[in-house]
Amino acid sequence: MREGAVRHGHSPAWNFVVNAPPAPFSLADAIDAVLPQTQCGKCGYAGCRPYAEAIAAGAADINQCPPAGEEGLSAIAAVLGVPPKALDPRFGSSKTAAVALIEEEKCIGCTLCIQACPVDAIVGAAKLMHTVMTSICTGCELCIPPCPVDCIRMEAVATPGRVARYAAASAARSRFEARNRRVERAREEAALSLAAARVASAENKKKQTIARALERARLRLTNRKS
Repeated sequence: MREGAVRHGHSPAWNFVVNAPPAPFSLADAIDAVLPQTQCGKCGYAGCRPYAEAIAAGAADINQCPPAGEEGLSAIAAVLGVPPKALDPRFGSSKTAAVALIEEEKCIGCTLCIQACPVDAIVGAAKLMHTVMTSICTGCELCIPPCPVDCIRMEAVATPGRVARYAAASAARSRFEARNRRVERAREEAALSLAAARVASAENKKKQTIARALERARLRLTNRKS
C-alpha cells in the first residue's frame, strides 16, 4: 500500500519538494526527497537516505526527524499516504535553523570537527585554524561533541523559503554522497596499503629466516673443515 502511494506527479509531497525527481522513483527515493538532508543522525540512522530506506521497509516510524519540522513530517506522511504524526520526543525537538561557527581564536587545529562534518562544510588543516563555510553547513551539530576545546557554537539563521530549502537539501545530499565515496575510497586504499605492507613484511621475514639458515649452514661447514 505504501508503494501505491508513490505515483509520479500525484503525491501531495511534490508540493513540498517543488520538483519531483525523474522516474524510476522508489518509495525510499520519494521519502529521501522530502527529508532535510541535514545528515545529523538524530533519527537513529547514519544519514537521511538510510532513514528513508528504513521507513520504506517499515523498520522506522515517520516522526523521527527533528530537523524536518512540522512541514517536513507532514511531507513524509503525504508520500506514504498516511496521517502525519507529531515528532517523537525521544529523537529530540524541532529547532530553528542554525549553522555552526568556530571561535577561531580558541581553535587548536585538531581536525576532529572536519572529520565529523558529513557535508565537508569545515575547512582547515592540522594545527591550523579551521572555519565553517556557513553557506553549506546543514546545522547537524555533529562537529560539537568531538571538539576538545569547546570552540564551536550554533548560531540561529533566518529560515529559508521552501524553494531555497529544497535546493540546499539537494546540494547537501550531493556533498554527503561525495564525501561518503571519498571516505570509502580512502578506506579501501588504506586496506590495500596495509595488506601490501603485511605481504612485504612476511616476505622480509622469510628472507631473513633463509639468510639465518644459510649462515648457520656456512658456520657448520667451516667448523667441520677446521
